[in-house]
Amino acid sequence: MTTAPGQVPVAFQGVRHPLDPDPARATKARAVFALGLLGMLTGLFIGGVVPATVALQLARQARREAYSSGGFLTGGAWLRRGERMAWTGLVLVAVSVVAAVVIGVVRLADMPFGHDYPANMD
Repeated sequence: MTTAPGQVPVAFQGVRHPLDPDPARATKARAVFALGLLGMLTGLFIGGVVPATVALQLARQARREAYSSGGFLTGGAWLRRGERMAWTGLVLVAVSVVAAVVIGVVRLADMPFGHDYPANMD
């Protein structure tokens, strides 16, 4: 299929009101992404629970602000990625806690019960 030379017609965007603000990326979207990444990277060390929780709270606020802005705040992809990484960090924290509990129970079960007296004592 060939096209005629010249400019391709652009889809009609509609007339913007002069007082409408320009679309801008929400600053909280980057913060959610950064905190989600930090939560995912430190999730196995139990410390990831704090940044992941803060990221999820900021994501709620950012979504609320983006909805109330009427489409002038962007950054939904950053929010989704940050939320996914925050949830991944929380899952890694849960896996670490479960593994630590299982290892602790196995070590506790392996310990001798009662006093361990020497062989030459009655």
